[in-house]
Amino acid sequence: MKILVLNCGSSSIKYQLFNMASEDWSVMAAGVVEKIGLKGSFLKHQKTGNEKVLLEGEILDHQTGIDYIVGVLVSERHGCIKNLEEIDAVGHRVVHGGEEFNSSVFITNEVIRKMEECIELAPLHNPPNLKGIDAISQLLPNVPQVGVFDTAFHQTMPKKAYMYAIPSSLYKKYGIRRYGFHGTSHRYVSNRACEILGVDYKTQKIISCHLGNGASVAAIKNGESVDTSMGFTPLEGLVMGTRAGDLDLGAATYIMDKELIGTRSASTLFNKHSGLLGLTGISSDMRDVQDAAREGNSGAQLGLDIYYYRIKKYIGSYAAAMGGVDILLFTGGVGENAVLTRSGVCKDMEFLGIDLDESINKGIYGEEAVISKVEAPVKVMVVPTNEELVIAKDTKSIVEELSNR
Repeated sequence: MKILVLNCGSSSIKYQLFNMASEDWSVMAAGVVEKIGLKGSFLKHQKTGNEKVLLEGEILDHQTGIDYIVGVLVSERHGCIKNLEEIDAVGHRVVHGGEEFNSSVFITNEVIRKMEECIELAPLHNPPNLKGIDAISQLLPNVPQVGVFDTAFHQTMPKKAYMYAIPSSLYKKYGIRRYGFHGTSHRYVSNRACEILGVDYKTQKIISCHLGNGASVAAIKNGESVDTSMGFTPLEGLVMGTRAGDLDLGAATYIMDKELIGTRSASTLFNKHSGLLGLTGISSDMRDVQDAAREGNSGAQLGLDIYYYRIKKYIGSYAAAMGGVDILLFTGGVGENAVLTRSGVCKDMEFLGIDLDESINKGIYGEEAVISKVEAPVKVMVVPTNEELVIAKDTKSIVEELSNR
């Protein structure tokens, strides 16, 4: 079974074509369409085993972008399939499923209607996700499609974890609660860690740190998410590249009053101009901030200290909530590659059973590894995320189940 996985953003489309013919799987091709609807749009494509190619063109919308993708997949020079009939199914990353979806689903008109109802909860993300689904419906009308939701994994959180202390009428009226994000990533790395260690996923207490430009921590107990740092939106929680994370609501309204700004400007301020970028005035990129700190920039060092401290607090609180921790995971672009970040987060955490082996840690970049000392009670691990593989596997499972009915 060949499955095309799509991740449609507002001006980009990431894609991978998987061959899921047997228990083994392989990526046949992968790439990204950038700057949709903007000048200088292009498609960057790589057939497995070949060099990357850059194809420029006028890509005005997602329909055209996906047309480019399927075109290059069947092209004689850069393609890996002979015709579009070889694509058996398409899996879509969908950011927000609200309370409607606690698992991946076969996409029907009714599912699309419910996804449209979630647009208010994710106005920047769900519309392009829906555009991708519509484009495939136009280009490959007979190919089954599956939606895999970032929020679904966290639907196992108990009410005490996801409710806010606001009038309950606002939850009933508008669905204001903690939803959590990065669920597909947390789900993959927590499962994969247990596979590597040879332990039962259903018996472990896991804290998963997905650290990238966006960042979140999840508490996973006995195979279920029981808490997570992101909330109603991806703004809550950790300090991120440009997002403020946890912030006193009083401070937010005070800033709005003093700066004479409305909700849209405030949203831009806290989502786009805060986080590491706002703290340091240097960059939202962890590599730039760490370089500046090494050169003696005190603002950069303070930004790092706050970044590490916030993660430590969540690790401690989730260990308390679960009654302990067996595995601590690092994933995402920063978690997988930033040696200093892992070291900074784990420093002075021996009391909790977290004891990093720095000789191992300093050599790990984007690869699976146990980086704690052998005798440490808590296994600290680096597990590169693979959300696309989760989407491909879910799509295969759902399509096969439907065909066997």
